[in-house]
Amino acid sequence: MGVLAALAILAGLIVVHEAGHFFAATWQGIRVSSFSIGFGPVLLERQRRGVQFALRAIPLGGFVAFPDDDEDSPIAKDDPDLLSNRPLHQRALVIAAGVLANLLLAWLVLVGQGLVVGIPAGFSATPGVLVSGVQPGLPAAAAGLQPGDRIVGLAGEEIGGGQQAVAALVEQIKGSPERTLPLIAERGQQRLQLRLTPDDLAGIGRIGAQLQPNGTEIFRPARSPLEAIRQANRDTSLLLRRTAGGFFTLLTHFGETASQVSGPVKIVEMGASLAQQGGGSLFLFTALISINLAVLNALPLPLLDGGQFVLLLLEGLRGKPLPQRFQMAFMQSGFVFLVGLSLVLIVKDTSQLPAVQQLLGH
Repeated sequence: MGVLAALAILAGLIVVHEAGHFFAATWQGIRVSSFSIGFGPVLLERQRRGVQFALRAIPLGGFVAFPDDDEDSPIAKDDPDLLSNRPLHQRALVIAAGVLANLLLAWLVLVGQGLVVGIPAGFSATPGVLVSGVQPGLPAAAAGLQPGDRIVGLAGEEIGGGQQAVAALVEQIKGSPERTLPLIAERGQQRLQLRLTPDDLAGIGRIGAQLQPNGTEIFRPARSPLEAIRQANRDTSLLLRRTAGGFFTLLTHFGETASQVSGPVKIVEMGASLAQQGGGSLFLFTALISINLAVLNALPLPLLDGGQFVLLLLEGLRGKPLPQRFQMAFMQSGFVFLVGLSLVLIVKDTSQLPAVQQLLGH
């Protein structure tokens, strides 16, 4: 059930993103030829008011197509309702609408969390910091840490509880690049003494592990809808800053951070784990993935919304569209890159699943 919930959320976020493009176009009277979830051959389709709604075979995203892209379209090239014949600001709204839809959805989900689950009020903390995930090949894994371990001591000092303990531990790790730190971890009834040596990422230590407070998050009822909205504003802003910062670090230090990039398999695995935890976990997972989709699509890369926006900006600066041959080459290169990257990530993430590792004897 957890996997199904995660898959449903991921599919729903893709639908919301593409719906943003679709409704921004139709609201302005711009012709749309198809609304597709996935790529490749059509599995299911339905025609409605001249638009093809389709589910396709390769579940790696989706797209909204326009008659402008179809050389065999019976619609005249000078039709004023074609996207390419609309003013720049109308086309810019269509391109930006997918990102805006994901950001709006994330905010609405966090408002819903405040109204349904409540406002975060800390943790019923017990001493220690919980290791919720470990990246293979990085210092945490090399030290012997495993998901589910509880770090209770570092560098000869006991670790307290709650979010403050996580923040203090993270700061100590960040300030100790390439310095060996003795730590004490508990795994079930075992007490382990391990040695952790953070990598040096531009002068900042990192270990490749996800850390969280050891305990259960406490929620209290929102005093009013306004309080839930204010909390959602803060959480959305925080998640957006952290996500954008993460992508910036990836782009500026790709060699050091590429191993931390995850694909759809890892996302579904994480969502399934959160679904089993219940409470506000799925709300936060939905908001976080929606914001990640928004930031990812805003990057100025071919085939992504950001890449389309770059072409539109260049058209505005030149006063006329770029040559069609250049635009096609730009988009096709992006398609090959994104599909290739997705396949690599799927293989990598699948090989790291516990069941596959067990099958391989690791």
